[in-house]
Amino acid sequence: MLISKHLGLNPDRAWSGLADHMTSMTLPKSFKGTEVEEIFGILRQKIMWHQAGMMDAEDLEDVKKTLNRLVIAVDGQLGIGDADVGRFD
Repeated sequence: MLISKHLGLNPDRAWSGLADHMTSMTLPKSFKGTEVEEIFGILRQKIMWHQAGMMDAEDLEDVKKTLNRLVIAVDGQLGIGDADVGRFD
């Protein structure tokens, strides 16, 4: 939820403190070895590797799409059969 709050801000404000949330975020063991773990790693990398002031808007849009993919993957792992309904990317 904290990550999504950052992603809802303007690109020039969204990045401040966002990496802190990723640093403290852990993946539950039940998602190890799944698509969720893979997308979680991609999301973490995109956020941690972002350089403030460089392509803020473009990187933010990419992170939003990756977060959407992660949510859909989590829903799928939890047994929601139509988790990709409403896909935004």
